[in-house]
Amino acid sequence: MITADCYTNCAPNEKTRASGTSSRTVHDNNLTLDPDFVVTRDGYHVRFAHGIEQARSKVSLLVERMYAWRGLHAHQPVMQDDRPGQTTLVACRGDHVFGTVTIGIDSGDGLLADALYREQIDAAREEGGRVCELTRLAMDPSFNTPEVMSTVFHLAFMVARFIHDMTDLFVEVHPRHARFYRRMLDCRIVGPERICPRVGAPAVLLQLPLEHVERQISRLGGNRSPDDRSLYRLFFSPAEQQNLVRRMRTMRQAA
Repeated sequence: MITADCYTNCAPNEKTRASGTSSRTVHDNNLTLDPDFVVTRDGYHVRFAHGIEQARSKVSLLVERMYAWRGLHAHQPVMQDDRPGQTTLVACRGDHVFGTVTIGIDSGDGLLADALYREQIDAAREEGGRVCELTRLAMDPSFNTPEVMSTVFHLAFMVARFIHDMTDLFVEVHPRHARFYRRMLDCRIVGPERICPRVGAPAVLLQLPLEHVERQISRLGGNRSPDDRSLYRLFFSPAEQQNLVRRMRTMRQAA
């Protein structure tokens, strides 16, 4: 699918989550820029997958492997470049692809999540919202730490908010993962549990106003506040965000 890509082991387990306060090497002093990557941190990097056939193939294999690990089957192509306004980010350590997420922007074809939740998404559209979705979110559990998750989510937010000027993000997740996204990102459940035909498993629809994300980044980004347990405290600082958005725009123009 998949919009319900939180089926693919994206929520850190309790052991990993507990380690988030002590692993400090990922952030500011180890953030570097490479001509080929959006960002490099602590020995791994994140890049755009567009136009890189080897990366696209590895993304497909990763998603298929994570689906199989969950006992699920994807009934849609893993990469859907025929859908307009789609951006796929790939997280790698060396040549090993261990994480991916796709940001899908509303278009004449709508969102994948419209198949189950058109009424809920139309409600945002009717209020003037510019909507997008996270799809095909997959993370190898061997690399799934709060720091990595915060990097991937923050970059996805930048693409949605600052590259495409979106206002609301939607994602279909397995009901058992909804609590993680509510607690760590302040998502809210807006669509009831239904069976997603793309994976043959239950899903609920989450919504996240991107203006709220902006406020949380301004308040918490980069400061690792011990008083906050959300992922926002592990996001880039506002100054780093500004530099990365500028870099993304330059890279997309050169592509």
